Amino acid sequence: MITSIAIGAFDGVHLAHKVLIDSVDAVAIIERNSGVLTPGYIRTRYIDKPSCFYHFDKIRELSAEAFLSRLKEDFPGLAKIVVGYDFHFGKDKKGDVKLLEKLFDGEVIVVDPIKSDGIAVHSRVIKDLIKNSEIKKANILLGRSYQICGDVIRGQGIGGKELVPTLNIDPKEYLLPKDGIYATNTKLGDIWYKSVSFIGHRVSTDGKFAVETHIIDNDIHNVNDSIEISFEDFIRENRKFDDFGELKRQIEDDILKAKEII
Repeated sequence: MITSIAIGAFDGVHLAHKVLIDSVDAVAIIERNSGVLTPGYIRTRYIDKPSCFYHFDKIRELSAEAFLSRLKEDFPGLAKIVVGYDFHFGKDKKGDVKLLEKLFDGEVIVVDPIKSDGIAVHSRVIKDLIKNSEIKKANILLGRSYQICGDVIRGQGIGGKELVPTLNIDPKEYLLPKDGIYATNTKLGDIWYKSVSFIGHRVSTDGKFAVETHIIDNDIHNVNDSIEISFEDFIRENRKFDDFGELKRQIEDDILKAKEII
């Protein structure tokens, strides 16, 4: 029987989230359809406990008291609730930690802010780091490398002919790092390959936005499934090149740097 739960959105399932998760039997995830570090069910990849999703649109009108009653119905043996210091619940977020302690007849554990190397471990902070291409710092707070996934889509066809072959993906709802070149690992099927990835507008060719990854030292063809890209470090900014020769030389240099990093 489940007697303890942690409640939260858990976008990113980062180091601070792990503190909550490790102390309970199950996790109650508030799904706002706004998770961009770990959208939807992706969160369960990093949670080793039973995970129950509460879709915000279906509970948003519940008062704090009604929401707590709902939890007690769903978890009849509930004796302990673990939340973060900034937890709010109920309609219009009127419920806070103090109200939870007042209403719940069991134990309430409130986890204080957690820092790593002086940086607050918070989804908002991690998002800002990723958007600013500070990948290594973001990965420290996550406790793993930041990953996105997406379906392989048709590209320009120029890479394999004039430059280096790449796989183009549609990353859907994921938060993307700042435009530029990154040292990455790319997962095809069950295998991770060293790679170098590009995010941004193809200013040297058609100007369109793209997310592309080149598998290093492997000849990959006819990939039609979804793939995953794991970001390890930022290499350089996106910039325009005058011709394909200059661009190819830069890509070759990017590949060497990616090898050094990975």
